[in-house]
Amino acid sequence: MHNTKLFILTLLMAFHLGNAQNNEEKMVKRTIEAFFDAFHQQDSMAIRETVSKDIVLQTIGKDADGREVVKTDDFNHFLKSIVAIPATTKFEEKIMSYNIQIDGAMANAWTNYEFWVNDSFSHCGVNSFQLFNDQGSWKIIYLIDTRRKEGCD
Repeated sequence: MHNTKLFILTLLMAFHLGNAQNNEEKMVKRTIEAFFDAFHQQDSMAIRETVSKDIVLQTIGKDADGREVVKTDDFNHFLKSIVAIPATTKFEEKIMSYNIQIDGAMANAWTNYEFWVNDSFSHCGVNSFQLFNDQGSWKIIYLIDTRRKEGCD
């Protein structure tokens, strides 16, 4: 009988921990979705609400000689470039999948994406988000992505 109670208690604890982790994953996903909602609306203030003040932005892509390079972008420059996109230009980053991992106040989200401009495919890649749980609110502290035109299946 004692083993049965221990087994049930263990199951309940595992269920509770699983639900807590699942809730945190949902909150991380909501932060990323809020980032992209603001991105698509070209709302720099709403984008700022999803990130830390010291966010780092990087991209891995090819240079003019075809070599893979890492480029670091200034966040304020990024915001200005998003806001400056003409209203006649429709753009959308479609997140195809999420893989979220959490350890305490740190989370990583790996998101495959496709990028479309005026309903035409532009490129694809992966975003890697690092997030920090700042007093119960997940903030993006680091974002790096890849960009390519081939192998996008």
